[in-house]
Formats: sequence, C-alpha cells, structure tokens
Amino acid sequence: MKTRRDFIKASALTTVGLITACGKESKESTVINNQILDSPVVISTWKHGLAANEAAWKVLSANGRALDAVEQGVRVSEADPKVTSVGYGGLPDRDGKVTLDACIMDEFGNAGSVACLENIMNPISVARLVMEKTQHVLLVSEGAKRFALENGFKEENLLTEEAKAEWEKWIKTGVYKPWDYESNHDTIGMVALDKSGNLSGACTTSGLKWKMHGRVGDSPIIGAGMFCDNEVGAAAATGVGEAVIKTVGSFLIVEQMRNGKSPQKACKIAVERIAKKIKNYKEIQVGFIAVNKSGETGAYSLQEGFEYALFKNNIHELIKSDYLLK
Repeated sequence: MKTRRDFIKASALTTVGLITACGKESKESTVINNQILDSPVVISTWKHGLAANEAAWKVLSANGRALDAVEQGVRVSEADPKVTSVGYGGLPDRDGKVTLDACIMDEFGNAGSVACLENIMNPISVARLVMEKTQHVLLVSEGAKRFALENGFKEENLLTEEAKAEWEKWIKTGVYKPWDYESNHDTIGMVALDKSGNLSGACTTSGLKWKMHGRVGDSPIIGAGMFCDNEVGAAAATGVGEAVIKTVGSFLIVEQMRNGKSPQKACKIAVERIAKKIKNYKEIQVGFIAVNKSGETGAYSLQEGFEYALFKNNIHELIKSDYLLK
C-alpha cells in the first residue's frame, strides 16, 4: 500500500519554476531522483566564452543535451578569427603553423580528443566523431587530419593574415614567453548541466603561441584540460597546460567535489596544488572552472585577471575569478 509520502515522491514534477512575489519566473530548477538541480547552466573560460555560452544556451533552453550544447558553444570561438588562441585565427607555433587541440566528454563517460591537428576547422567536432565513431580516445597530427577528411571535413588555411603578421614580427626576435597576460588568453573550456541533469564538457585551443612544433598542452588530455563525471560534476582548465597536466587539474577538481567540496573550493584546491608542485608557478597563469551535479559553479586562478562567463537562471554575465597570488 502506497503511503502519502510515496505519492508525493512519485508526483514530483520534472521541471519546477520558482516564482517571485511579482509573478515572474526568477529561476528554473529540475527535480531528478527527488533532488532539486539548479539547471540548466553553462560556464566557460574568458570573455570570448560569452558568445560561446549564447550558442550553448540555445541548446540547453530548448531541452537539448549538454553534449550538444558544449560542442555548439565552443565552435563559436573556434570559428572566430578575433580569438587568436582558439581555432581559425589562432597564433601559430614557432614554425608558423596553426595546430589545434580539443577534447569532449559526455554524460556516459565517453570521450574523444584530437591533438596537433592542422588545416581543419572546428576540431571539437572532429573530437566528437573520434568519441562516437572509433574505439579510441585520442588521434593526433596526420592521423587526426586524415580521419577528419574521411568524415567530410574540408582542408583549409587557418592562418589569417593578421596572425601571420604577428608571427613574422615575432621571428625577428624569437623571444619565447609561455604566458603573456596581455595577449595570450588561450583555451576555451566549457562545462554544462542540462535540464535532464546530465553533464558534459569540451575544451579547445590553438595552444601557446610560438610553441615548439608538435607541442601538445592540456586541452586534449582527458582529466587535465577537462573532465566530466555525471555522478559528481565537471571541470575545465585554461592557462599553461604543462602545469595542468602535471597535476591532472580537472580530474582533481571532480574528485574533490566527489569528496564533498563545493566547486569553488575544489577549484581553489587545484590551484593550490599547482602552487605547491610547480616551481615557477608565480610566472604563469592557470585558471579552472567547475560545475557540480546540483548546478553550483566555481572558478579560481593563480593570478589576477582570469574571467569566466556564466549563463544561469537566464542571467548571462562575465565574472572576475578569485585568485591565489595577491
């Protein structure tokens, strides 16, 4: 015999609109397994994440899948020549070649990545095909390019005249700095929670400008540049990838959330780990973003200046992250 409590549980609405006193909807939540989730939500790195979030929100607000949202979102940055650290228009390596890295991960734990990919627009979509059409996780260089071409992608020049001019100016001196606070805002990482309570993430970049040809950063590395566990949360990184790889930053954040830490606290712990383990941490920048299963978000960085874009409760804003070195 069903009790009144059983009836109430069984009758929980999937979508709940929280109404203000004036009768306007102030925020939307989802009930999954009797837990109220603050969803949908999408969070991404840097100012160019604003335009990316807009595209992702169109998917999420139409009851779309988080995986589709993050792919469509970061494709915006990949195709924007004004974003000189992601995709088309990205500043090249020291040989004058634009090489791209990307990864994607869905709510089932499936993942796909590409690294050192040349002359192919939207590497995030190639990474998704690696996830969905192969038994592998990571394809690199010529193998990744061949796979993309076999699946309908077109070969095209991604080095814009503006990026080429910057490179030609640089090679006169050849001075290499792994982080330039003024002009080298790099990776776009994006994580999202959809109305079904599912999480996905994406990360894509052209990497550090003037890098050695063949260098691969954290962005295509599952657990470093991005990690998603649908039971817990998702996280993504930006900044000097070598530091993130050495500390497996995004995985660390998700595990901290698994152990009860808030997304904000988990991001701070990951940054503190870098400060503890990386000798030259004061000379570099690393930032993290995260969202947990309940829709709570967080962000934290080593240095001042990291910004992230957050779209939640129908409010879209660019937020300055808290940081360690004050």
